[in-house]
Amino acid sequence: MADFSIEQARKITTSIPGPKSNELHKNRLEQVGHGVGAALPVYIEKANGAILVDVDGNQFIDMGSGIGVTTIGHTNSGVVEAVSRQVAELTHTLFTVTPYQSYVDVCEILNRHMPGNFVKRSALFNSGAEAVENAVKLARKFTKRSEIAVFDHAYHGRTNLTMAMNFKNMPYADGFGPFAGSVTHLPMSYPFRDPEGMTGEEAAVRAITYLEKRIGAHNLAALVIEPIQGEGGFMVPAPGFLKALSTWTHANGIVLVADEVQAGIARTGKWFASEYEEGFEPDLMTIAKGIAGGMPISAVTGRAEIMDSSHAGGIGGTFGGNPVAAAAAVSVLKQIEAGGVLEKALHIESVMKPRLLDLKAKFAIIGEVRGRGAMLALEFVEPGTLNPNSAAVDALVKHCHQNGVLVLNAGTYGNVIRFLPSLAISDELLHDALDVLAEGLAKL
Repeated sequence: MADFSIEQARKITTSIPGPKSNELHKNRLEQVGHGVGAALPVYIEKANGAILVDVDGNQFIDMGSGIGVTTIGHTNSGVVEAVSRQVAELTHTLFTVTPYQSYVDVCEILNRHMPGNFVKRSALFNSGAEAVENAVKLARKFTKRSEIAVFDHAYHGRTNLTMAMNFKNMPYADGFGPFAGSVTHLPMSYPFRDPEGMTGEEAAVRAITYLEKRIGAHNLAALVIEPIQGEGGFMVPAPGFLKALSTWTHANGIVLVADEVQAGIARTGKWFASEYEEGFEPDLMTIAKGIAGGMPISAVTGRAEIMDSSHAGGIGGTFGGNPVAAAAAVSVLKQIEAGGVLEKALHIESVMKPRLLDLKAKFAIIGEVRGRGAMLALEFVEPGTLNPNSAAVDALVKHCHQNGVLVLNAGTYGNVIRFLPSLAISDELLHDALDVLAEGLAKL
């Protein structure tokens, strides 16, 4: 990709965290609410491409991209230029009071690339959770029904409704209830843990049967699913699962919502992960994270008749589609349209996956390698069993952090390491990061 302002190399010169980070962290603990966690308390001063630089001068290979946000790379030159120009011209009016073109441009590009042979429209918000909330609002308004269905291991956000939609209690929901009602959880297709030989169609029948008996299709406004689960551990459902759900929802007048917050916008080597399963046709998509190179913006994109079902003023928000964030999004989306970005995600898979499979062959604690494009994961087990091995993940994450590789854990059982490298990363950095991981595995 572009020239870099920071050398794209891993460099560790102090203990981790270093002395300056430790000093800053002491003050943080005095000033910031302790409910805001810190996976790795090193204080980042600058970043570029796939490298983070902390206040002590240590350089980390970023294999998390802010949980999939800086897909285009840290401080991407196109994004920096677009944001700088926009800040000098217009920072805010509120689109629903006096509009501006960049909001419309983002919607136009998303409409162009959402799969499906129907007229699309979009609306912009601030976060993935906001997008999910608004997708549910639109589905309820359009169908005049109230019930929502989601899947085991799902993650949809931290608002009251999305906490009810999440599968995992800790750390997202514990003690924060009561939560929004009318949300039903269904068994997900989880090939690694499903009964041996279960097909995607059979897993879909399992979920649909439960839903028909528990709620009734005629009461269901929306079925919300991540085509590849994010926080749940990068589960890729068995082939046929998504298509069967699509067929059933459309036959029953149910709005099918694909939560593409983590898997969308070039992360998997396609514009949207939904495109991998032929016959899966969402009515609405929720989009966020990688859309704007680090600026906060999200979207709901979908069928025009559903997007238009709200009365004027029913959808919006003070900062939704902010001009600065929208300018960043236009830059990112146009870079993807220009070519090379989707291909880079697939190239990253071609570099990483063989090495991850090689590690699986060597180390019995790796139960499965899975994912698509630059969205890959390892699930860890106790050797010879399916018992989750979160202790191994904790040790490996710590080893990687201490050696200058930022990786993230995931999974309902805390036994997954997920990789979300930026698409600006070099092959050399990928191999270096995986070398560090391999050293940690050897120590275990």
